[in-house]
Amino acid sequence: MAHKIDAEKCIGCGACADECPVGCISEKDGKYVINAEECVDCGACAGACPVEAPAAE
Repeated sequence: MAHKIDAEKCIGCGACADECPVGCISEKDGKYVINAEECVDCGACAGACPVEAPAAE
């Protein structure tokens, strides 16, 4: 299981990427995406996001 960022909610602030302990979140076209193969499903990104864009798949 991995988290996924809802592109409609993402405001491109990068808080999720700063909080990710494995560095699996990157910016693409002004929004952030999670590499599902590297995600360890810790939920740190969800806790850091001010708009609740990351969620478990």
